[in-house]
Amino acid sequence: MRTIVSRLIRHKSSVPQTRFVSASSTGGRYLSTDSNKIDEPFNVEEAEAVHVPPPPTEKLLVLGGNGFVGSHVCKEALDRGLSVSSLSRSGRSSLQEPWASRVTWHQGNLLSSDLLKDALDGVTSVISCVGGFGSNSYMYKINGTANINAIRAASEKGVKRFVYISAADFGLAKYLLSGYYEGKRAAETELLTRFAYGGIIVRPGFIYGTRSVGNMKIPLGVFGSPMEMVLQQAKPLNQLPLVGPLFTPPVNVESVAKVAVRAATDPVFPPGIVDVHGIQRYSQQKSR
Repeated sequence: MRTIVSRLIRHKSSVPQTRFVSASSTGGRYLSTDSNKIDEPFNVEEAEAVHVPPPPTEKLLVLGGNGFVGSHVCKEALDRGLSVSSLSRSGRSSLQEPWASRVTWHQGNLLSSDLLKDALDGVTSVISCVGGFGSNSYMYKINGTANINAIRAASEKGVKRFVYISAADFGLAKYLLSGYYEGKRAAETELLTRFAYGGIIVRPGFIYGTRSVGNMKIPLGVFGSPMEMVLQQAKPLNQLPLVGPLFTPPVNVESVAKVAVRAATDPVFPPGIVDVHGIQRYSQQKSR
């Protein structure tokens, strides 16, 4: 950014001289002014260019940025002109796509607070896509403890906004995957406590899109997209006891990424929980 500054310089000019002149006819005196010189005009020197640094950009940290949802979040954020970094256990994404080289990749474990604090330097907002399945104790640690550590570290670092990709309640599934859901809800509680005005919880159901597994791409949208269209029209069924959550419509991974990035960067995006229908609604709106 360049700002043009002009200097105005006034050359020497004479100061009007004051003298008293006698009035012979009355014996009195009167005051008059006189000047032997005329003020010279202002001269404008050649404009001087002053370099002013551009305003700082938003810096986003994506936790789990090399996963299915995380990679889409990174790409969406880059498309919006953000500076993006990612922290995950495996470090750099294995995806051979142009956008991946524009991300700053950190390798580390969210259960190690020291590595996390280094990755948070200069960060203005965080999106956590960290989660996993396994035994109940493992699921609680990955979905709960790891994210709680990240939320606390971000709060202590003065991060303004934190978005957590959680999960919709599938009714009976929460009893079969108790560690998964208990971990998710524990992280949500911590987020709303630490980030009362800048914490957003995104709760999608089944997320579809093209998954990359090694060199193979799995097009989950083949059946995910039609299911979304059908179940959007069956919203009342979602309110049925016990089985209602099974009618939660799937959402496109690009919609989840779009809403997550907007929530992390838009200061007027309301804090709290965004359910599946909220994801669909916000993803159709134009970003500010």
